[in-house]
Amino acid sequence: MAELIPFAVPTESDKTLLVWELSSGPTAETLHHSLFAAFSQFGLLYSARVFPNAAVAGPGFYAVIKFYSARDAQRAQKACDGKPLFQKSPVKVRLGSRHKSVQHQTFALNSSRCQELANYYFGFNGWSKRIIKLQELPDLEERRGEGLAAALEKQSRKLFCALEVVVPSSGCTSPGVGVVEEPLDKLEEGPLSFLMKRKTAQKLAIQKALSDAFQKLSIVVLESGKIAVVYRPREEVIDARSEEELHDLIQVNCFSWKYSQGEEECLSDFSLEEDAFSLPEVDLHF
Repeated sequence: MAELIPFAVPTESDKTLLVWELSSGPTAETLHHSLFAAFSQFGLLYSARVFPNAAVAGPGFYAVIKFYSARDAQRAQKACDGKPLFQKSPVKVRLGSRHKSVQHQTFALNSSRCQELANYYFGFNGWSKRIIKLQELPDLEERRGEGLAAALEKQSRKLFCALEVVVPSSGCTSPGVGVVEEPLDKLEEGPLSFLMKRKTAQKLAIQKALSDAFQKLSIVVLESGKIAVVYRPREEVIDARSEEELHDLIQVNCFSWKYSQGEEECLSDFSLEEDAFSLPEVDLHF
């Protein structure tokens, strides 16, 4: 069977481990580091959280470990349950039961988490991003022709970013967009402050676009250990399938960007130290 790993916060119970009978000797911070080191040997962790026992349970701690992969969580449970791990006494490890009837709400990973997940499965050189547009979106009043005076009076600035995430090994390209609204302080706004705020807004717009691009991708871990990528522009449920069944499913859809002439006129380019931008004349459909 193959496993599908989306770029989303793992909320499923079969990706969650409950660990208890942890010693009361170490601090919670020390336990966190020890747990992270012990369980990350089985796969990439989303989180390892340590909590003090309830008063009726006596001194000590318990922990909740979340994996991105249900398969990794299952291996970790079997290997660690009843073992002392990093303490003298054995710990108990249980895997959450899987209820297919329960619909879990999907939460998108932020850009740093997306990059961590991509680096783990694709390798640090196994994917890349290409920024296509990074521009300021003028407000409605400015577009109506009220000119510079109206621009100076506006209370916020919007930054728009469009980029592509590319996974060369699968020939897969995923588009993403991000918009950030930056409030302006007219009394304190100076040249240096303006540049710093603009740079920060650019960075946030890029991060949002990067997260948006990754949300359309899912990692497929085949039973043979091979890694593939599925591009899914719309939210849908895909059950784990055999490697043969996934052969026809893993089809690559490459997209580029095209803006109307009116939209191009409304955007003013910013220079930045990222990639050079090119814009093929191909329609994009999300």
